[in-house]
Amino acid sequence: MFKIIKGKRKALKQEAIEPPGPNVSSDVTVNHASRSAIVSDQQPSIWSQAVSVSSSSPQPGVVEVLPMLKDVPVAERHALFLKKLQICSYMFDFSDTVKNVKEKEIKRQNLMELVDLVQSGSSKMNEIMQGEMVKMISLNLFRCLPPQSHENSGTENLDPEEDDIYLDPSWPHLQLVYELLLKYVVSSDTDTKVAKRYINHSFVLNLLDLFDTEDPREREYLKTILHRVYGKFMVHRPFIRKAINNIFYRFIFETERHPGISELLEILGSIINGFALPMKEEHKLFLSRALIPLHKPKSINLYHQQLSYCITQFVEKDYKLADTVIKGLLKYWPVANCGKEILFLGELEEVLDATQPTEFQRCMVPLFRRIGCCINSPHFQVAERALFLWNNERVLSLMALNRLIILPIIFESLERNIQGHWNQTINELTANVRRMFMEMDPELFEDCQTQYMDKEAMVNKKSKQRELTWKKLESIASQPV
Repeated sequence: MFKIIKGKRKALKQEAIEPPGPNVSSDVTVNHASRSAIVSDQQPSIWSQAVSVSSSSPQPGVVEVLPMLKDVPVAERHALFLKKLQICSYMFDFSDTVKNVKEKEIKRQNLMELVDLVQSGSSKMNEIMQGEMVKMISLNLFRCLPPQSHENSGTENLDPEEDDIYLDPSWPHLQLVYELLLKYVVSSDTDTKVAKRYINHSFVLNLLDLFDTEDPREREYLKTILHRVYGKFMVHRPFIRKAINNIFYRFIFETERHPGISELLEILGSIINGFALPMKEEHKLFLSRALIPLHKPKSINLYHQQLSYCITQFVEKDYKLADTVIKGLLKYWPVANCGKEILFLGELEEVLDATQPTEFQRCMVPLFRRIGCCINSPHFQVAERALFLWNNERVLSLMALNRLIILPIIFESLERNIQGHWNQTINELTANVRRMFMEMDPELFEDCQTQYMDKEAMVNKKSKQRELTWKKLESIASQPV
């Protein structure tokens, strides 16, 4: 689904940065004033040894320029590393471009050095340093997001191209923090047994909360990082799937607003692709309770491509799920939204491509009743998309095998188009489909035509009788009392 481009690893010998000995003093203070809940379930024995960093706003002159880690003796690197984390934990107001310019640049330089350090693998971090680094990352990333555009304007605009894309002014620093987290997660030097103490359930939940940001750059990083966490930390996999489920449930049944649904579905597309067979019941329930109901919200056009891919992956993995998927599509089929109906028809074709004849037979009656309605749609794009199904060889072969049932269902829709659809292109496409069935089974086609003509004759007869009855009533009503 997406690629992580790793930088080239430098061929340097690793140097462990050890904590200072008992006789070495450190001037880094222990003070965590905010977000203590994030690490509350992490091991206190480790944190009691750690020299923590401060997240409060810096006082003038507090943020100082520090030497680079490679320029100091090994014995001093532990304290210097923690000082750099302290500087990187300071929060600045990026809405004011002229405020704290020097301090912001010092923080940016330190973040870049930390990214290079983790990426190169030239120095191996101990547990204390890893824990403090994750704390610093948490302080920078896990923040209150600004109100979304619809909350300020009160509009119901669902077209992303018409909205002004929100770009976080603090992104120059946030990007480096995300890059640091990504390099830490993907690094071969990162021991999952140690890292899972800090990249825990609380951390993962906070990451998932950030998918609600409107900044597409941040969501792209979150997508990549969460997918890497899912791949590296096997112990977190069931929890991540369940947490994503809960986001979908809230989106479907409560808010119908979430900017990150497409990114979450993109992650799930890769996850579903790796499901083992036979498929677990948990995964089938996820399909029926979360993915299929995602067709309900009005904003489906924002994430339909990713949703369709996930649905198709399920059917390709287990063909027996095709019946469940098709009936689910029919359940949420739009009634008065033509754009959404076109999306459904495109997805339906992809599902039918992977459907076996036995599963097709279970749902073909309600399916072709719906397709018949689409063929007669006054919106020419809906009718055109429905008629394009006959251009698909796989779908056409399924229809040919079951023509005895399918043709009687849609014959009336085809005849109505021939007789009265306003669009010339639709008339031509309908005539082509009609010709296909005629060549496929002339006798069946003739029988259907006879039945249709008999039905039309009966309808005309009843219509004439109704007109005569009304005329009689009018004549009786016009007579004087």
